[in-house]
Amino acid sequence: MSTAPKIWTRETGLVEKRDVWSAMKRGFRGRCPRCGEGKLFRAFLKTADNCAKCGLDFTPHRADDLPAYLVIVIVGHIVVPAILWIETNYTTPVWLSFAAYLPFTFFASLGLLQPVKGAVVGLQWALRMHGFDENPPDGIPPV
Repeated sequence: MSTAPKIWTRETGLVEKRDVWSAMKRGFRGRCPRCGEGKLFRAFLKTADNCAKCGLDFTPHRADDLPAYLVIVIVGHIVVPAILWIETNYTTPVWLSFAAYLPFTFFASLGLLQPVKGAVVGLQWALRMHGFDENPPDGIPPV
């Protein structure tokens, strides 16, 4: 890393303003976090290389396992209280419980995985994480 002091000028402060919430909402809808028009995904969980409308490069994103962990937390907070409420108030056969809970959990997880990953990519873009910064620090190799 460079130890030279950073000199702040008027041009240094003139960077693109990035709203975190709108970038996450656009990503949640599967759209480009910058313009909100281009597609973020080219397949179910594969991000496109860049935005077709504004040209934003999506390759530096590093969502990794965070979307899966968030989906587990979200679906778990929905399913577990519902199961506890149903099982304490009603007596259902085990086969009926499994027949209801497992498919709901599976489809809810699949349904939330892509939107949550889009929101994570939007968050990374808005916070200039990884390669989404115009001026990456010295000494960090490109991805």
